[in-house]
Amino acid sequence: MNKTKVLIVDDSSVIRGLLTEVISSDPELEVVGEAKDPYVAREQIKKLNPDVITLDVEMPKMDGITFLSNLMRLRPMPVIMLSTLTTKGADITLEALELGAVDFIAKPSFEKLLANRYAFKDLLLEKIKSAVKVDQKSFQLSSAISSVKSDKHTTLSFAGCKRANHIVAIGSSTGGTDALRQLIHQLPVNCPPVVIAQHIPPKFSERFATRLNGHVAVTVQEARHGQKLKEGNVYVAPGDKHLQVVHKNGALFSVLDDSEPVNRHKPSVDVLFDSLEPIAANVQAVLLTGMGQDGAAAMARLKNHGARTMIQNKATSLIWGMPGAAYALNAHTSEHALQDIAQEVLAYAALTREEMKGALNA
Repeated sequence: MNKTKVLIVDDSSVIRGLLTEVISSDPELEVVGEAKDPYVAREQIKKLNPDVITLDVEMPKMDGITFLSNLMRLRPMPVIMLSTLTTKGADITLEALELGAVDFIAKPSFEKLLANRYAFKDLLLEKIKSAVKVDQKSFQLSSAISSVKSDKHTTLSFAGCKRANHIVAIGSSTGGTDALRQLIHQLPVNCPPVVIAQHIPPKFSERFATRLNGHVAVTVQEARHGQKLKEGNVYVAPGDKHLQVVHKNGALFSVLDDSEPVNRHKPSVDVLFDSLEPIAANVQAVLLTGMGQDGAAAMARLKNHGARTMIQNKATSLIWGMPGAAYALNAHTSEHALQDIAQEVLAYAALTREEMKGALNA
């Protein structure tokens, strides 16, 4: 079996050595080269033709963003960013995802990396193996991003919810920040409240919400404990808390939970979806692109309790892991291309309770 060829681009020789050791420990992967800066990386790509690149976001001579932008324009290939857990690192990483990076992994300090080497190893290997399955040329990632940046997405019209406390819950992971951006761009100011569990670290969730909020019609914010959930608002789970929804005194409220990860994730989509079971008849649950199975089992439970459940189709998913797992469980009531999901959500929200029952039974 041909091994997946990996090129490591990082200005730290220590980090390059650790990454080489971790990646080379997997029999399916091979480190074919190392580069201390983008200029060396450019020559290595021509010479070694790697399948995947790990790229440090902050490097001398040419920053990672400039290099990535040139790479995606001239020779698109799967790139995993190594990012510091800082506000600056979060902004750079989110920009990298907008430019076409497949995924990112938080780059801990050398001391923390040594202490948590096995957890870091498992996550990195999983991300590399997922990234290599992405054919970015056929996926046309760059054109999708250009569409978002040029504001070609039209905010959809919506007559308003016909049912009180109607809510939309979305789960996503790999490729999710871009998918969410495209979906949320279409939502109008009177849309039902939207709650999101995106697999993302602390600081990144807040920066993602802030960056998106300035470019859409709705209000996007990081969820806070005890908030009343309102129409025209999108609530993103903090990167180190589970987000749940409770119904009390005739209204919906957010609850942040600091319990253990579920499905290795915190926030977990399963936790969010399971919290909605008591009001399932008023729920639209959506699973977008992402690796793994988080959200699939809970989506099946929501469907059994009368919720409308939708998955992103394989053709428009960067990674059809989470929606694919839901598909395998028959947890979905419908399957849609990413560009159609916002319209589907709004059309269903505009139905009366009687019309809604007919739509689910159709």
